[in-house]
Amino acid sequence: MKTLKTQLVIIGAGPSGLLLGQLLHNAGIDTLILERQTPDYVLGRIRAGVLEQGMVELLRQAGVSQRMDAEGLVHGGFDLALDGRQVHIDLQALTGGKTVMIYGQTEVTRDLMAARREAGAATIYQASNVVPHGMKSDEAFVTFEKDGETWRVDCDYIAGCDGFHGVARQSIPPECLKIFERVYPFGWLGILADTPPVHDELVYARHERGFALCSMRSATRTRYYLQVPADENVEDWSDQRFWDELKSRLPAHLAEKLVSGPSIEKSIAPLRSFVVEPMQYGRMFLVGDAAHIVPPTGAKGLNLAASDVSTLFNILLKVYRDGRTDLLEKYSQICLRRVWKAERFSWWMTSMLHRFDDHDDFSQRISASELDYFVSSEAGRKTIAENYVGLPYEAIE
Repeated sequence: MKTLKTQLVIIGAGPSGLLLGQLLHNAGIDTLILERQTPDYVLGRIRAGVLEQGMVELLRQAGVSQRMDAEGLVHGGFDLALDGRQVHIDLQALTGGKTVMIYGQTEVTRDLMAARREAGAATIYQASNVVPHGMKSDEAFVTFEKDGETWRVDCDYIAGCDGFHGVARQSIPPECLKIFERVYPFGWLGILADTPPVHDELVYARHERGFALCSMRSATRTRYYLQVPADENVEDWSDQRFWDELKSRLPAHLAEKLVSGPSIEKSIAPLRSFVVEPMQYGRMFLVGDAAHIVPPTGAKGLNLAASDVSTLFNILLKVYRDGRTDLLEKYSQICLRRVWKAERFSWWMTSMLHRFDDHDDFSQRISASELDYFVSSEAGRKTIAENYVGLPYEAIE
């Protein structure tokens, strides 16, 4: 068995693992990233595109914001289309000037990969059978296989940034974790197309036929979504069927402007709310989707991962610079305060904007009335705006 040594092993080369690695590398803390897939596979994942201001600033702090600042689209608001009526949520006016950035997760990952490569920091792709060991001891290590050889990496700490299905959380004894979960009876059918956006800001549409979202990746590339049953097959949806259904769920003046085109990518994502507590097991810390999943309605998934990264980075900074090991045990409670607020907002947005076939007429009317109250009241619109732009990151004292 061959051996390596580093200060932190990061399992997973998605955006959270790469961002954590870049921040720590810039601070002089040694990391090794292990990823079971190829770089092309990682870049092939089509995910989120709305970045909170906190994440934008974190990417700038990591020194990987040049392309984002040049190509990203700063948005000062978004629209709600409620059964044909369009309501504007002015994020800037309601939050004291805060905005969001439209910049795809794939591009964030690409920028972080390039920065790590240029820095000469180590990432091992196609690492199989990754297993954390000694998480509750003073001698943590990770084993993996690569090209037929077995390796051992001795380390101080382990960061599990390998997603919902990854090995990090599964390596923790089940009796040590408490799981909170809600699975929704529908998914999002999404397409990516090289067409101009139907509107200059995102549009979240509530309609009797189901939810729809008009999003974008750039001024020439769009990302649209439709609520579909959880057991729907993507093969049953031709491009033409998708565009026709999207038009039926949008206000007439938007439907008339909609430019259709061939899809570049088409997939169905299931929706769930999921939280595991605690987010730490000894010397291993769970980050992002390894610890929590939110329905994408509130644009919180990638942003929550970034806030976990910020918390863990700042704790490790104090550990290595000031010897503050007492802060390590606070990681989970600090993260979970923000996680549950984001879970609540994502659940609320999902509940308000989607059609639930198992809800009776009374429940449907109550949802419509609650949403109408929020958008008709400045205090209500401010609540939506504050949650959408994201809460401030918690300081590590």
